Amino acid sequence: MDITDLTLTQTIKALENKQFTEAELNSAYQKRIGQVNSSLNAFLEVIDTNSGIPVGIKDIISTKGIKTTAGSKILSSYIPQYNATVIDRLIAQNVSIIGKANNDEFAMGSSGENSAYGPTKNPWDLTRVPGGSSSGSAAAVAANMCVFSLGTDTGGSIRQPASFCGVVGLKPSYGRVSRYGAMSMASSLDQIGPLTKSVADARLVLDWISGPDEYDSNCIKKRLTTNDSRFTKSLKGLRVGVPKEYFGVGLDPEVERVIKAAIKQLADLGAELAEVSLPHTEYAVATYYIIMASEVSSNLARFDAIRFGSDRGDFGAEVKRRIMLGTFSLSSGYYDAYFTKAARVRTLIKQDFEKAFEKCDVIVGPVSPTVAWKLGEKVDDPLKMYLMDVYTVPPSLAGIPGLSVPCGFADGMPVGLHLLGKYMDEDTILSVGEVYEQATKWHQEKPKL
Repeated sequence: MDITDLTLTQTIKALENKQFTEAELNSAYQKRIGQVNSSLNAFLEVIDTNSGIPVGIKDIISTKGIKTTAGSKILSSYIPQYNATVIDRLIAQNVSIIGKANNDEFAMGSSGENSAYGPTKNPWDLTRVPGGSSSGSAAAVAANMCVFSLGTDTGGSIRQPASFCGVVGLKPSYGRVSRYGAMSMASSLDQIGPLTKSVADARLVLDWISGPDEYDSNCIKKRLTTNDSRFTKSLKGLRVGVPKEYFGVGLDPEVERVIKAAIKQLADLGAELAEVSLPHTEYAVATYYIIMASEVSSNLARFDAIRFGSDRGDFGAEVKRRIMLGTFSLSSGYYDAYFTKAARVRTLIKQDFEKAFEKCDVIVGPVSPTVAWKLGEKVDDPLKMYLMDVYTVPPSLAGIPGLSVPCGFADGMPVGLHLLGKYMDEDTILSVGEVYEQATKWHQEKPKL
């Protein structure tokens, strides 16, 4: 038995049955990291642990006494004096941090290429991107370098790299998990969530980290409640919405083939399919990049070399681009033309989902219009890169939960099925994901590093 192949739930059970010790568990993962991290650049910092369940933490989440750079030179020597809420909650569950995972600088990017410490590589093909911004978190789980990892998702930064790397990625509803201790990019969009080896693992980690604290006023006051028995082996009684806007120009034919096969599988499992419409989808990317960049320009103002960080010249090109875009959108004379209009369209996008959910329980579609692209392929064309977020930003703008579940391969690369749920209804998408996962086994496929 290769210990590093085990899921979180399998690992916990094996420890309870004394099949191996925590020291042996950590030693196996340390050995694995030593074998593959130099090729992947998934972990920026590796911690020598010998107890607890070893996990990876995105380097934008504060870890007391462990360097947290946000993938930026401006914080190259920053060591937090406190833990993020999610870290304290994981520690309470006998979890230990084995590594800080690489990410696009301040979570700004869709490819993992914007880190000041070099790009992360995709474990399935070292010439391709792993997705972003939670690039290291996804690659580390796919390559069996940790039992699970935490990432953050603003416009797709958990779901898209999960899809590209063939793992499970969950963006919870906005307000489900405290954001305290995660460096803010866009405060009205950011959410912390898990990247795991199975849907059952994602459910367990969400149960561990969800719920309010005294620091994040947007966090809802009740913990996650789940109903494991709603769907077991059949999806009979489930209504699945398929947006007509998600299948058309821009979607790679091979990705479309895989997604449609996955949707047919849901129907074969008993689900009822219904076409729904999300008419404002075409405006989502523009809306997102105005709102997100505006909040970025405000949040990153703290890094002034007096309160935090070194000289602002240490910001990378993508961070500077978004700060300038956001400052312009908020400036006198342009605020109403850009930010106010974007805020109104955001409301329309949210209403689109509310109307669609009157006809269905979950909405399904692709996570990304393509599989992982080649390193360097889109770095010189920011607009082309931004358009890769077309399916992940609408749910973020609406604040609803999204789950990426491995559903096949296109051109030899993993593809994720996007399951979207009603606000605060993670339970349904997790239940559907588990039934689909048990029927297909795509999540058991591993890259041959």
